[in-house]
Amino acid sequence: MLRRLRKYGGGARGVVTLMTSSAPLVIVGGLLYAGLFVKAEAVVQKVEPPAIERRDTFYGVAASDDRVIWAAGAGGKIVRSEDGGNSWARQTSGTDVNLQGIAAWDSAGAIAVGNDGVVIVTADGGHSWTSAALPASSNPNKLFRVRIANGVAWAVGEFGAVLRSDDRGATWSRVLPEEDRAWNDIGFVGDAGWLVGEFGALMRTTDGGSTWTPVSTPNKVSLMGVAFRDARHGVAVGLAGTLLVTADGGASWRQVPAFTREHFYSVMWDDGRWLVVGDKGVMASAEADAQQWQLGRVADGDVSWRTQVARAGTRYFLAGSNLGVLDNGALRVAGQQRM
Repeated sequence: MLRRLRKYGGGARGVVTLMTSSAPLVIVGGLLYAGLFVKAEAVVQKVEPPAIERRDTFYGVAASDDRVIWAAGAGGKIVRSEDGGNSWARQTSGTDVNLQGIAAWDSAGAIAVGNDGVVIVTADGGHSWTSAALPASSNPNKLFRVRIANGVAWAVGEFGAVLRSDDRGATWSRVLPEEDRAWNDIGFVGDAGWLVGEFGALMRTTDGGSTWTPVSTPNKVSLMGVAFRDARHGVAVGLAGTLLVTADGGASWRQVPAFTREHFYSVMWDDGRWLVVGDKGVMASAEADAQQWQLGRVADGDVSWRTQVARAGTRYFLAGSNLGVLDNGALRVAGQQRM
């Protein structure tokens, strides 16, 4: 019996000794296996940047109704609001060039234009944007503004670019020959239309844009924007506080005595009054006759430059060094707090 106990006791001690001596090898082997064959899944939280950031610059803004607003700007950025400007979503434009202007047919269809002759269109509310083909040109044809009138899209820009699309931006034709002149804006009321550009250049049409006639102006300062409240009464604005008014459909123009040296970039007819925006936060307004103008600011302390203004409901949206939202006299930058 004693001999058997010694035999089994010796075996137990051998097993214990074996397990103890092999433990480090088992641990090391397990670690090697885990390192070579077990891959840890990294948990990465993707932080989406806000749709509108502080460094963003917008050059064009358009409202298709009281709730849907688009803005386009530097680096091909396009943002859209579907709740009257309370919130914004960024859209994929497919381009990284600066977009200078944007216009909308409705809440689904819009068109944006910009540097290098870029024209992009959407028919699904901006979920997808596609490039449109332009007439061949040896010039860069930077496009400054796009407008929609009577179902026709018009784009204007450098080197005499006046382009027209009758199929919602899919194809384009050149209306005027190329020349060493920039057109900055275009406007229509019915078949009557007007072009304004650098060095006081102005042209008008009475047949829907088929033919254009030059019109002399009293000021050779570059004109940046034009708008009409009907086929006879209109306002053109430009650099160095230039304001021109007409009451005969643009056949002749009268210059309003300058009351500021700041540049004016955009004018709109706003349901009973004229509204002009420009450099360093300036804003000018006048009644329907455009006789007496009042100069003010978009908001106290605001010195931002503004290239375009659009209205949606009771709010005004201002493109420029930021995207401003003017609501009952209070200004805020879209996506930020009130100024």
